[in-house]
Amino acid sequence: MDTLTIQTSTNKYNVFVGTKLRFKTPSFLNRNYKNVLIITDTSVEALYLDDIISSFTPETNVSSAVVPAGESSKNASNYFDLISKAIEHGLDRHSLIIALGGGMVGDLAGFVAATYMRGIDFIQIPTTILAHDSSVGGKVAINHPEGKNLIGNFYPPQAVIYDVETLHSLSDEEIRSGYAEVIKHGLISEQQFFDQIKTTNIAEKINDEVLIEHLLKGIAVKANIVERDERESNIRMFLNLGHTLGHALESEIGYGKITHGEAVAIGMLFALKVSEKVYRVSLPYNELYTWLQNNNYPLQLPNLSIDALINRMKKDKKSRDLTVQMVLLKAVGQPKVEELEDRFLVEELKEFLRELV
Repeated sequence: MDTLTIQTSTNKYNVFVGTKLRFKTPSFLNRNYKNVLIITDTSVEALYLDDIISSFTPETNVSSAVVPAGESSKNASNYFDLISKAIEHGLDRHSLIIALGGGMVGDLAGFVAATYMRGIDFIQIPTTILAHDSSVGGKVAINHPEGKNLIGNFYPPQAVIYDVETLHSLSDEEIRSGYAEVIKHGLISEQQFFDQIKTTNIAEKINDEVLIEHLLKGIAVKANIVERDERESNIRMFLNLGHTLGHALESEIGYGKITHGEAVAIGMLFALKVSEKVYRVSLPYNELYTWLQNNNYPLQLPNLSIDALINRMKKDKKSRDLTVQMVLLKAVGQPKVEELEDRFLVEELKEFLRELV
């Protein structure tokens, strides 16, 4: 088992990465909780919920709440229902919420924990590769029909328990979704990490040792940035490489019709294309495109309105005064945030979508 420690302004928590960790969940907690609510989704429930419940002794009152799988569940209705479940199960300020699942569950359950009785403890037990990014850093949220994660908070967990055995049940699209964030961490950190990922064939089974190495490197990149800028006032925005267009695509196409990571992958291609134009540099656009293509990422999009995408991008949390801000790269490992004019973005998007075949 490997452990990383993340320091925030409000607490310090550990990220545990290894195998079979789900069977000893209480051993990773820094206190005993008498009342625990596990929030999961319909995909994860049958696979791992009983493992978590049985890891607790009978003295702990453990209950569960299940939401439909998929990004569309990260909405105000499910949020309110989960608050009602917490009340129904008698949770108080000394209770614990466990987010068991992927990024959607982590965001939703974390937002419930952040707002229930003005905030109670929660931990993350991620079951997707994508969640190596979303489970670390303390950002919790639900979606609004007008945009992704527009309703949220900064609220760090008490621990992250990452049992990589749970990743063996992932679908191909979920593996692709997760590895988009892994390669993003390579692009914003160092050439060596990027090179390591771009030679990885994720269409084949990845052994636990390699997977743990990639996850630890990705988490370390994020942790290093989050510790220096917890509330996204400056460098934390670098973690949003590919997300400005990616979130717009998710919203415009419809949550769940394209995975988060697959949308971000297209967004990263666009960010590299724009970066080359803005900085007059050569970036590994073709290398990234080839890796995505070889690993079966969906790179064709339905007909989309350029104006609608621009409007979505303006509603991104990084935008300022209705001006789009995007994370660009001057080189691999050298991200920078730039304000971009509408006219420039319209032309770049038109050209990019034409070429994206």
